[in-house]
Amino acid sequence: MTMLLTGATLIDGLGGDPVTDRAVRIEADRITQVGAWSPADGADLVDLGGLTLLPGLIDAHTHVGYSSDVRAVLNGELSVAERAADIFRNLRETLDAGFTTIRDCGGLDLGVLRTVRRGLVPGPRIWAAAVALSQTGGHGRLGSPLAPAGPSPLSVRGLTGMTPNADGVEEVRRAARECFRQGASFLKMAVTGGVISVSDALEDTQYTVEEIAVAVAEARARNTYVTVHAHNGAGIRNAVQAGVGCVEHGTGIDEATAAMMAAHGVHLVPTLAIAEMMRTDSERQGLAPGFRDRVGDTAQRMIDGMLLARDSGVLVGSGSDLIGPDQNHRGLELVLKARVLGPMAAIVSATSVNARIMRVADRLGSVEVGKLADLVAVDFDPLSEPYLFHDPDRVVLVVSNGTIVKDTRK
Repeated sequence: MTMLLTGATLIDGLGGDPVTDRAVRIEADRITQVGAWSPADGADLVDLGGLTLLPGLIDAHTHVGYSSDVRAVLNGELSVAERAADIFRNLRETLDAGFTTIRDCGGLDLGVLRTVRRGLVPGPRIWAAAVALSQTGGHGRLGSPLAPAGPSPLSVRGLTGMTPNADGVEEVRRAARECFRQGASFLKMAVTGGVISVSDALEDTQYTVEEIAVAVAEARARNTYVTVHAHNGAGIRNAVQAGVGCVEHGTGIDEATAAMMAAHGVHLVPTLAIAEMMRTDSERQGLAPGFRDRVGDTAQRMIDGMLLARDSGVLVGSGSDLIGPDQNHRGLELVLKARVLGPMAAIVSATSVNARIMRVADRLGSVEVGKLADLVAVDFDPLSEPYLFHDPDRVVLVVSNGTIVKDTRK
C-alpha cells in the first residue's frame, strides 16, 4: 500500500525549523519521500492541511505493566483478567496519544510483548526491561516490609513481573539473565533509593560498583546496555564507573557528575511528569497518600540536574514514568520540558534523542526517507502551544508502521 500525507507543516524531529506544505510518501512500512507535494501515482491521499506532522512520539520511561491500582493488586483485590485489561487499555491510550514507541523500564513480561507484536491488541512498539533489578531493602520492591520475602503479588508470569531481590555479583548475574529470558531488550537497575519506596531514602546508594558492573557485562554480551534509576550523585557516579549507558531521573546531578556522564557517553532521561503528578495527587497513581510527602523538591532538583547535564553535553531524553490506572498523561512530559528547555528541544528529546538513547535511531525518531513510517499529526502549533501535548484528543492522526491507527480529523 502506498499513502501520501499532504499539506502539513512538518517538524522532522531533528531540531530544524518547521516547513510548511510538506508531503510524506509511505510505501508499506517505510517513508520513501519527504518534500514538496506532487501528484501521487496510485497513492491514497491523506489531506493534512492545517495540521502539524511530527515523528511518532517516544516515551523512554514507562511502567505499562503497572496499569492497575497498585494498592489493590498488593491486597489481592484484582483478578489477572482485570489487570490484563488495564494493561491493554493503557497500550491503546498510549498509541492514541501519539506515542508510537515506548521503552518500558520494568513490569512487562514476554507475554504482553508477544501479544502486541502479533497484533492481537493495539499498542506502540515496545522495548522492555522485563523487571528492574533491586537489592534487598532497595527501591522497586513495593509492598510492606512486614510481608514475608518471596514472589511479589505484582508478578504474573507472562503478564507482568517484579524481580526477587538480587544481592551480590552472582545473584545479579542470574537475575540479569532471567530478565533476558523474559524478553528484556536492555537492563534496568535501582542504584539509589526512590520516591516510591518503603525502606530507603533518596540519599541512599544501592548496589556496589562490582554488582552494577556484572549487569553491564551481561548486557554487553547481549549487545545492549544498562540504565539505572538514580536520585543522587553518589549512586550515579557508581553506575557511570561501572559502565552503564543511561541514567533515569537524574535528581542530584552536580557539575562534576554531569561532566563524568558526558566523558563516558552516559545519557539522561529525566521524568518530570511523575514528579508533578505525585506532587498534586499521588492517589491517582494508585499509591498511598504518604508517598506524596516523599516527593519534596525532587522535581526542581531533577530540572537542575537536567540543565547541568545538557550544558555538559549529555544527551537528554524524555520519559514520563507514570504508574497506576491513570497514565493517559504522557504528553505532560513534553509540556514540562518545554517550559524549561523550550518547545523544540522538548519535541526533539521525545523523538530523535530518545531514538538515539534507545539505539534505534536508524529506524525511528525522525521523518526521513528510509525510516519506519511512525508519524503523528496534531491540530495545534507545537511551538507556540506546547501545553496542548497534554490533551490526547489534539492528536488527530496516528500512523504506526505505515498504517493509520487513529484518525479523528474533522
